[in-house]
Formats: sequence, C-alpha cells, structure tokens
Amino acid sequence: MAKSKVIYVCSECGATSVRWSGRCPDCGEYNTFEEQLSQPTTAKPSQSVAIGVTAKPIGEIDTAEECRYKTGMTELDRVLGGGIVKGSLVLLSGDPGIGKSTILLQICEHLSKEHDVLYVSGEESARQIKLRADRLGVHSDRLSIMTGNNAEAVNTYIETHRPDLVIIDSIQTMSINEISSVPGSLTQVRECTNMFLRTAKSLEIPIIIVGHVNKDGAIAGPKVLEHIVDAVLYFEGEKSLSCRILRAVKNRFGSTNEIGMFDMKDSGMSQIENPSGMLISGRPKNVPGTCVGCVMEGSRPILAEVQGLVAGSGFGNPSRTSNGFDYNRMRLILAVLEKRGGYVFSGADAYVNVAGGLRLDEPAADLPTAVALISSLKDQVINEKTVVFGELGLAGEVRAVTNAAQRVAEAARLGFEHCIIPIHNVKDLSDKLKSSIDVIGVRTIRKAYEASVQ
Repeated sequence: MAKSKVIYVCSECGATSVRWSGRCPDCGEYNTFEEQLSQPTTAKPSQSVAIGVTAKPIGEIDTAEECRYKTGMTELDRVLGGGIVKGSLVLLSGDPGIGKSTILLQICEHLSKEHDVLYVSGEESARQIKLRADRLGVHSDRLSIMTGNNAEAVNTYIETHRPDLVIIDSIQTMSINEISSVPGSLTQVRECTNMFLRTAKSLEIPIIIVGHVNKDGAIAGPKVLEHIVDAVLYFEGEKSLSCRILRAVKNRFGSTNEIGMFDMKDSGMSQIENPSGMLISGRPKNVPGTCVGCVMEGSRPILAEVQGLVAGSGFGNPSRTSNGFDYNRMRLILAVLEKRGGYVFSGADAYVNVAGGLRLDEPAADLPTAVALISSLKDQVINEKTVVFGELGLAGEVRAVTNAAQRVAEAARLGFEHCIIPIHNVKDLSDKLKSSIDVIGVRTIRKAYEASVQ
C-alpha cells in the first residue's frame, strides 16, 4: 500500500505545494501554508464510485438501543445530557491545574467496575498516574494505563483490545510519524483527532480527549477541532477558589445550557448538589452594597450574591471594575441609574463583584446589580431575606424574564421571605407559590430599590 504524502495547502486560496513557503505564490499572503496529509488513490475513478456507499430510509434506523454510560457523577451526567454516549468523541478543555485529569480518573473508578477502561497519557509516566490514582482512591483492575505519544500505536491497541471507554490525555501530545511537524501543531492535532473519530464511530467506543488552552483561554489547535468532536466541555474557575464549573459549549446529544458545579478537594472533585446554598453561604449581614439575585443555568435556578461598591474618586476619570459580570453591561446600568433613576455615579468609582467565582451573563442579573450599586451609594442595607431579579431597560423600566416560577420557588426553598420581580412576571406565578413567599412586582428601578431596603 502506498504511503500518505505530506503536502502544504494555503489556508487563504487553497493552493498546494510540496514544500513549505513563507509566502503563497498565488494569493501573496504570508504564513498561510499548513501541512496536510495527501492520501493516495489506489483504485480507478470509475471503480471508486459507489464502493461501500449505501443509503437507508430514516424510518428504518433504530435508535432504541442508544446506550449511555453513567459516570457516577450526576453533575457531569447532566452536562453530557444523561451520560457518555457510545461511539461519541468528547473534548474536555480548561486551564492547567483546573482538575481535568483528576475528574477523569474519578469517573474511571466508577466506570471500570463494569467496563474496561483505557487511560492514555502522553504527559505523565505510569508511576505518576498511579500516585495520583492512589490519592483519589482509584484501584480498579479493569482500568489500564498506557503512556506514549504515538497516535497510530494507540489507535492500533484500541482496535485490537476493544476497551469500552478510552481517555486521551492530552491530544496536543499525540503525533503521527508520517507528519513531520511537532506534536501540538495544527496538522498533528487535526489528523490525530480525525483518526480517533473514525475509530470511535466504527467501533462504537466512546473516547474522551483532553485539550489544552492558549493564553486567551480558547482551545489550542485549529478551530476545526471543535467541529470534529461531538461535545466540547469547558472547566472554569478561579485557581484561588475551590469551586469549579463544568460547562458544555457544544453537545450533539444534549443541551448546551446545563452546567455542573464541583468543589476541588485533596481527595478529588466532589459534587456541589446545592450550588445556591454554597454561593450565598458566608454572606455578610447588615452591610450595604450586597444583594442576592437569581439566574438560570440551563434548567437550574441558582442564587448568587452580587456585591457593589461605590466610593469617591480621587481622579477626574472615575474607575469602573467588574468581576464575574460583563464590564460593558455594568457601565450601561450605571448610565441608566444616573439618567433615569436620578442616582449620581459620575463622580465616584464603581466596582461590581459576584461572590463565589460564578459569572452572571443573563439579563436577569441586571436588577440585583443595580440594587447593590444603589445600596452602596446610599449606604443603606438591603433586606437579607430578599431576592431580586429582572432585566433593566434603557428607559429605567424593569422588564420580564423567563422561568420566573422556578426562580421564585428556589428562593422560597432556601428560606427567603421576599422576592422582588418584574410586575409582568407576577401573573405567571401560581397562588400556592405566592403564598409561600412575599412576591413584590415592580415597574421601575426606583420602586425595586425602595422595596428592597430594610
């Protein structure tokens, strides 16, 4: 069989060359040549047509035997859409030290009780993995460890031994000998991922690959890597905090709105089954500038503490800083509060922080942020038994948000006594829910703040 030949293709115009060149002779662009494998054709064009190609009516395709492997972590299963689908290729990415390898070893312990699991590492030795496994309590005999960087050798082992689950840690360390570029290059990452994709689909073996991130936080390698895989998971969290958030950016077998929350401990990742209670625990009492809001993460309502601080500025240009909240959105809220609400922030520094490391991207976080800022400006304390949520419009009006009933029910479950919501959402609540907590509907930001003050 003829070997694959390496060619160089211009990413701008598609011109090909047998040698790398700094400048494309066709389009004139610089540094656009990328290394690719050219597979030789062994059959004549007339013979290659319709070989092994079949079509089946969609009604005859059976989906009753869809199988999902439960990972033993309900938070991870929720993000995956119910578990790991057979034959799927999942990409797990995150900052160094965030806990990617830790959580994968933990799910290996659960899955290897009934399935054969292969853990392939190109970054650590077998002894290093065994030391971490002992610390995490992973001792299953059906878990096999392989170390090496040869993607073809790993792929051959998978085809020969047929494990039930494969973990590749990480894809940036894998390489194909026929490609002359170093491991981690665009071509190596793309071709190795395509090789494992074909194996996963043909043998119905789920494969989880770990991906590094660059300095901007995006997945290292070509963008096509995210298009190849079936699911893309991101681990988020501050290194100074123990809370970790697992978020699905892409998922062909479930929703991308769900998140999983974990607590990083010496014994590994532990699930946070009550994230609202964790995020608002230790909340300061009788302190101006704090307000509890409610946001939706997928189908789950989560209560979070929003902190605002307004202080006199010693410079002509006041400072604006936000942590866990969109900076431009904070500036917009400050402008609305000053123009429509009559609260003057133009001569003061303003800071917004979301406690617990959570990031609030939903419009429903506008109202608690605005209330926290006004509370700090006026030096008045917000009622500690009050939850606030709603979207703030440019006219100073409080606009309705989705899933109001779930948010109010979560506030009542955690023992809050008052809930300030947009007035247009009040009609969506049942009488039973209204009787469990004092619901206050508001139309403007000023009314919302007056109702929240003790």
